Amino acid sequence: MTNPDLSDPDHSESAPAPNPLIAAWSTPFGVPPFAEIRPEHFPPAFEAALEAHRAEIESLAADPAPPSFETTLLGLETSGRLLTRVAQVFFNLCGADTNPALQAIERDIAPRLAAHHAAIFTDARLFQRIDALEAGKDRLDAEAQRLLQRTRLAFIRAGARLDPAGKARMAEIVERLATLGTQFAQNLLADEAAWTLVLDTEDDRAGLPDFVIDAALRAGAERGHPGKAVITLSRSSIEPFLTFSARRDLRRQAYEAWTRRGEMGGATDNRALIAEMVALRLERARLLGYPTFAAYKLDDTMAKTPEAVRGLLEEVWAPAKARALRELCDLQRLAEQEGFNGTIAGWDWRHYAEKLRKARFDLDEAATKPYLPLDQVIAAAFDTASRLFGLVFTERTDVPVYHPDVRAFEVSRDGRHVALFLGDYFARPSKRSGAWMSSFRTQEKLAGDIRPIIVNVMNFAKGEPALLSFDDARTLFHEFGHALHGMLSDVTYPSLAGTDVATDFVELPSQLYEHWLSRPEVLGRFARHHATGQPMPEEMIARIKAAQTFNQGYATVEYVASALVDLAFHEMADTSNLDPLAFEAKELARIGMPAEISMRHRTPHFAHVFAGDGYSAGYYSYLWSEVLDADAFAAFEETGNVFDPATAERLSRFIYAAGNRRDPAEAYIAFRGRLPTTAALLKKRGLADAA
Repeated sequence: MTNPDLSDPDHSESAPAPNPLIAAWSTPFGVPPFAEIRPEHFPPAFEAALEAHRAEIESLAADPAPPSFETTLLGLETSGRLLTRVAQVFFNLCGADTNPALQAIERDIAPRLAAHHAAIFTDARLFQRIDALEAGKDRLDAEAQRLLQRTRLAFIRAGARLDPAGKARMAEIVERLATLGTQFAQNLLADEAAWTLVLDTEDDRAGLPDFVIDAALRAGAERGHPGKAVITLSRSSIEPFLTFSARRDLRRQAYEAWTRRGEMGGATDNRALIAEMVALRLERARLLGYPTFAAYKLDDTMAKTPEAVRGLLEEVWAPAKARALRELCDLQRLAEQEGFNGTIAGWDWRHYAEKLRKARFDLDEAATKPYLPLDQVIAAAFDTASRLFGLVFTERTDVPVYHPDVRAFEVSRDGRHVALFLGDYFARPSKRSGAWMSSFRTQEKLAGDIRPIIVNVMNFAKGEPALLSFDDARTLFHEFGHALHGMLSDVTYPSLAGTDVATDFVELPSQLYEHWLSRPEVLGRFARHHATGQPMPEEMIARIKAAQTFNQGYATVEYVASALVDLAFHEMADTSNLDPLAFEAKELARIGMPAEISMRHRTPHFAHVFAGDGYSAGYYSYLWSEVLDADAFAAFEETGNVFDPATAERLSRFIYAAGNRRDPAEAYIAFRGRLPTTAALLKKRGLADAA
């Protein structure tokens, strides 16, 4: 083929390729065509989507006809579809497979999107039309009434009733908070990507099992140190190292790097960002008539008030701390028996706790991991969903994915398509730490039977095969519980679909799902040795069950301390001259935090709370939901069958499939017949008699 003559006017300009983010997608299940999408496609796609959405909103707000549910609320529900599609692809990639180009776009677009949505939710014309629908709400069915209630409340909480000056200031605040949250997350990722501990010698590797060394060698190859074993700040790397390394000096080095992410100084230090965020959140709350940000944030949750949250946290804190102090004495005694003459520190706790667990229960992570290969744990999660909800999972290799590690599964029931599930399981430098569920498309019936595309993102260490700790396996079940909440969603309106529920209710489906992992019915079938195929011995399963409450004082203290610090930051009524680390230290001193235990998420890297405000004043939600999940699983146990069909049907109908169709307390009562108490939670954590 000859090259075209570029002087020929017919060939002077070739037509630009269509932007794949805007073009129709002909991929299986309508998955984004990831191979065609490049960073430079996002800015023009966002521009087009924002322009289209603004035009749609203007048409709704300026409609001269009297407002109706169809023209106003349904018009709002169906607006901005292109923007939603572009944003879902973009922010999923920013979390799971980012790069400098995407990060630059994120810094630009995050505040612009915040300002865009603030303009919509403070549009007086639009709110007036929505508010007018309140008088005729009794003519709507229950789900439509719920949509009206939630939409109207969203406008009020965004500042729709403020005067023009208040609205302008609110817009400035939300835009600035979006900028700060984005920078916080990117700083944290930079700190995590930059730090490594190279284990140069055999002595550096002392005490490490083969699975830790193998994972470290793979991390070394990924980080530019081929042939070297490298520990990173991924939780799947750092925690096994702290558990097994015999080198106390290296454990300390790793622990201090892990606990000081976000406060290293320089361009990635998050302390100033935190102080500004806390101040802006307080100002935002006061604009809306609340005394503190916690009062504002919690007003739209199951908990309702900071006092209720603090009451729960402190009810659990006292027995958890008492239990942790007894655990500390046991660890100190064991260390001294081994010839250690010092005092247990934070970098020692996991190391000696693992030794004590082995001594007390004849159980250690190195012995259990061979029975928990990743593929088998995935199969266990799928089988549990099949037995509870009738779902079938079929792996698809013809579906586009955004990274070679990602696996795609079609989810069906009775021969009908339910969802597409993407599993992204391995740690890499381009992925933020942690584990989460998200969606590339949410379920709805408004535009037809739209089925969801759900993704679970993890940070497990690679291996041949990848072997999971029991905590890793629990994390997989947890996130798959969230995924089921998204996949089983069966509501009409996209704003009420899937996981779009109260923060302290959203963890119920995920934490409840964890319970099935430790059941003999599941472990007995799927916990099989990766080399021999032999099932996990029954006595090992029994020891795992017996050890479930081991070290729960420590685990509860590190979590509850984080939740109390989060709450304290957002109960502040005066944020002037705030030093986040001094404030953190003061709150920990107030509650009597044991020096040997660190918060699970210290303030400078508390992404739940400061990389956006999803869990701000809301980290307690895991514990609130745990009260629910402990009681909910008891509903199955009371039947004598943890897969009881009738109980599973109620669970699906009122919890997993129901989205936000009703108030969460009403939803739980519809499933269980009553609200729970903390008794089941304290029993589950082994704290009932610890105070």
